Amino acid sequence: MRGLHADTGYLLYRLGLRSGQLFNTFLQESGLRLRHYAVLRFLATAEGALQRELSTRLGYDPSAIVGLVDDLEKLGFAERRPAPDDRRSRIVVLTEDGRAFLRGTDEAGLRVTNELLGPLGPAERDALHTLLLRVAEDRLS
Repeated sequence: MRGLHADTGYLLYRLGLRSGQLFNTFLQESGLRLRHYAVLRFLATAEGALQRELSTRLGYDPSAIVGLVDDLEKLGFAERRPAPDDRRSRIVVLTEDGRAFLRGTDEAGLRVTNELLGPLGPAERDALHTLLLRVAEDRLS
């Protein structure tokens, strides 16, 4: 029987958990969680998204997206607007306050990365990032 540390999937899972814990600790003072952050980061790359698109792209249950967007609206970080091509549908867009919040998280993201990847040198970090990106683009898009 192989040990857990011989299983790459398990190692990725454990590192993901640790990354989430570290980032949630930083986000805690704002009242947000990593799931809120993921919605905000996605919206920062789009001109707006339907809630069902957020659900599909982020892999969250549609009912969870409703609550996350509600939370972000209450904080003024996102808002629902009529979709330009279908006024019955609503798109979620990032507000200027949401953009400012994201800019403030950049340093925390670097701290989390540095803590997780501390044993790796710059070239190894770049190689790991490149490999993870390749896997993510192939499997998560």
